[in-house]
Amino acid sequence: MSTGLRRFREPRPADDTLAAGERCELCAEPIEAGHAHVVNLDSRALLCACRGCYLLFTVPGAAMGRYLAVPDRYLYAPDFALSAADWEELQIPVRMAFFFHNSALGRTVAFYPSPGGATESQLPLPTWERVMAANPGLAGLAADVEALLVDRRPGGFVCHLVPIDACYELVGLVRTRWKGFDGGQDAWRAIDAFFADLRARSREVRADHG
Repeated sequence: MSTGLRRFREPRPADDTLAAGERCELCAEPIEAGHAHVVNLDSRALLCACRGCYLLFTVPGAAMGRYLAVPDRYLYAPDFALSAADWEELQIPVRMAFFFHNSALGRTVAFYPSPGGATESQLPLPTWERVMAANPGLAGLAADVEALLVDRRPGGFVCHLVPIDACYELVGLVRTRWKGFDGGQDAWRAIDAFFADLRARSREVRADHG
């Protein structure tokens, strides 16, 4: 998903004023800084969209199902059931990763932010299915446009259900801020601020309640 990610390499605008030079990637209308996104399921591209185009693709089957609007749902599950052994089995080498259902592949895929961009991790599906069975409150993830963003904290794991563009915002943040081997203080301050912002906009749910 490279198209439409340019804005994630820049600081988030403070308001929803028109973004200088930005236009809807579907109809070329000028768009605001806080614009929404749609996913092109053929190319896996994340496209910036005006309000009209965004609403068009909230309707199932629009454009023969080629595009999907990215929803605006944020959930937070502080009781996410995941052990350190599970994390090792999931083959995630870093603190953060996001998981979403890729409808073209017919399975869940896993990516983690890295200085080089979004890096795919080979996901052992039986392990992931076991993790999800222990967290039924996070079922119902919308394919292609929502993701589970898992963050490993000193006290355990927390999970956010987020729009897929939030994951790529984190990817852009890591790519632009990371310095050296450990990232540097500036990068980690920005990452912590990103998760604090997610927490502020999210509704808390119980991961163990279906």
